[in-house]
Amino acid sequence: MIPSVLPTYNRAPLSFVKGEGSWLIEADGRRFLDLGAGIAVNALGHAHPDLVKALTDQAQKVWHVSNLYHIPQQQKLADQLVEHTFADTVFFTNSGTEACELAVKMARKYWYEKGQPEKTDIITFEGSFHGRSSAGIAAAGSEKMVKGFGPLLPGFVHLPWNDKAALEAAITPTVGAILIEPVQGEGGIRPLPDADLKALRALCDEKGLLLILDEVQCGMGRTGKLFAHEWAGITPDIMMVAKGIGGGFPLGAVLATEEAAFGMTAGTHGSTYGGNPLGCAVGSAVMDHVANPDFLGSVRARSGHLRQALEGLVAAHPTIFEEVRGSGLMLGLKCKASNLDVVKAGYDAQVITVPAGDNVVRLLPPLNITEDDIAEAIARLDAAATKLEG
Repeated sequence: MIPSVLPTYNRAPLSFVKGEGSWLIEADGRRFLDLGAGIAVNALGHAHPDLVKALTDQAQKVWHVSNLYHIPQQQKLADQLVEHTFADTVFFTNSGTEACELAVKMARKYWYEKGQPEKTDIITFEGSFHGRSSAGIAAAGSEKMVKGFGPLLPGFVHLPWNDKAALEAAITPTVGAILIEPVQGEGGIRPLPDADLKALRALCDEKGLLLILDEVQCGMGRTGKLFAHEWAGITPDIMMVAKGIGGGFPLGAVLATEEAAFGMTAGTHGSTYGGNPLGCAVGSAVMDHVANPDFLGSVRARSGHLRQALEGLVAAHPTIFEEVRGSGLMLGLKCKASNLDVVKAGYDAQVITVPAGDNVVRLLPPLNITEDDIAEAIARLDAAATKLEG
């Protein structure tokens, strides 16, 4: 008999009932150090007092009114994002998947309104993940994502990761945009080198293409800057954001320049829940923290300490781990053992990690994880590796 919850997840036998900072408490009372943060969602950890206050204060006023009316909380968060980014305008969604849908629509509508409706193709890359909607899986194109879900949405050109020759050869008159994650998450924590992201921006400028960045996982302070593309000193035309922007409350956004949003006029897109007062109140509180230069400096400092400790962990367990990769507090342990075995051994050691492609274990802790918790995390990961060696 099918369970009442559709069985699309292979869930770990854990039920968490409370969270405190970087810690989760299981129903049986065990305390787990959370290096997953809900897959890079809980940017400020669990039960952060400022986020709790923002949510409860707003909940006592108004939860939902719809986008038929002006929403002050939405306007405030949009203004914050415009102030701190390349963007001139923002549309709020409930998830990264919805952000992908709009980014695709925005790019295609741009070229239609510019009198070049043939420019519908969007170049994407092997190992990418852009959500599980029809557009998202078609953009990724991997067999794991698309098998059994055809016919797929057309208009995506799939290329190898970081193959410059293949990229230049793929730019035809029907290509209108390039979509890429500055740091692949699901694909195995693969950062695109800054020089290559610069070259990608230059190529888009040369060929007259829109550059769409998916910063759903690597954005919102995760790499030590507000957004990962800032390390390369470039800006996109369109950017997808979610996960950390809501600090745990479902929230996403599409940020765009005025030029790229040219075609998105009244009636061309909408969302019943997108930009609701609850989500935007929390998102604004998140921005108060992660857009602060001192906070971002602390992320960079913590990430340096964590990476150095992880390098020592790899050296101590050469049959389990191969290398450390990633940027900021978006790190991956490339494994020699099965990454799923490493994750399961972590559960026994009461530390939470997240599997990814390329046999990688993701470490995506809260951005405000303490130095003491980093030391404890390494001790627990060391215990997990030692158990696997045995």
